[in-house]
Amino acid sequence: MEFKKNFEEKITKELKEKLKVKSIMAVPKVTKIVVNMSSREFLKDRKNIDRAIEDLVQITGQKPRIAKARTSIATFKLREGDKIGLSVTLRGQRMYDFLEKLVKIVFPRVKDFNGIDLKAFDGRGNITVGFNEQLVFPEIDSGKVDTLRSLQVTIVTNANDNAKAKMLLESIGMPFIKVKTEKLEVKN
Repeated sequence: MEFKKNFEEKITKELKEKLKVKSIMAVPKVTKIVVNMSSREFLKDRKNIDRAIEDLVQITGQKPRIAKARTSIATFKLREGDKIGLSVTLRGQRMYDFLEKLVKIVFPRVKDFNGIDLKAFDGRGNITVGFNEQLVFPEIDSGKVDTLRSLQVTIVTNANDNAKAKMLLESIGMPFIKVKTEKLEVKN
């Protein structure tokens, strides 16, 4: 609760001054966080998808939506209706709690982490970060893990460009790689 309160009271006002906008409503905000997990192992054994669901429930505190294949692809041994992915959308208090955990606990636990690359932005102010293993999340007990599973975290903002989104995420505490040659410009 404290992270959300700090964001709404302090960080939003600082961003309003930095971006030189007149209304507090024009300041960019994080609207949702989407956590995805997909693996080839889901097709081999039903237990693999059940274990992945357990991992995502522990990580996010929310039950994931199961994505099914829309078409059959023989070369991938994929049939229509096969369970191939998991997705969780976080909003509200859970989103802020997850964002705080990501910034304060998860990123420092990633080995050889120098920051997030600016190329991870999509051009519309959203950013996707991939993790090679679920063990960087504190809820996962490394002794009970049978297989390492990768997952992707997409942070969706209402900023309409990468520069504003970067300023927003930096003010929250998101670490970025320091690049001297490339600089994003803020568009008003």
